[in-house]
Amino acid sequence: MSLERVLKALVSLGLSQTDAQIYIYLATEGPAKARNIINGLTINERQVYRSLKRLQNRGITIANDERPFEFSAVPFEDVLDLLMEIKKEQAQALRESRKEVLSSWRKIVEENSKKVDTIPYADGFRALYGAARI
Repeated sequence: MSLERVLKALVSLGLSQTDAQIYIYLATEGPAKARNIINGLTINERQVYRSLKRLQNRGITIANDERPFEFSAVPFEDVLDLLMEIKKEQAQALRESRKEVLSSWRKIVEENSKKVDTIPYADGFRALYGAARI
């Protein structure tokens, strides 16, 4: 699998392009300080620090206790499992949300189908169902 394919896979699983690039850098180059990442990837310093924070918060990278921090990548298999689990949870939340949204939509349609408004028209009256003219 090429690095480009891995990058695309990580992005499709929810990482930003920058987060995925930094993860791959750490996973292939080994532990590094933020300055090394900035120089190695030529990514804006602010972006690197934001990405490192996001990656740490998600459990994808870890930092040592010394300053300046040195960041390490969690094993790729663990990252894939973690990101896939997050996607499963999101899919489940969407399924549950779908039921509620469909229920609300059906109520709206039902209420609007009971309302029949008439409006004056050139040759008499026409009925309006919601916003559509008949």
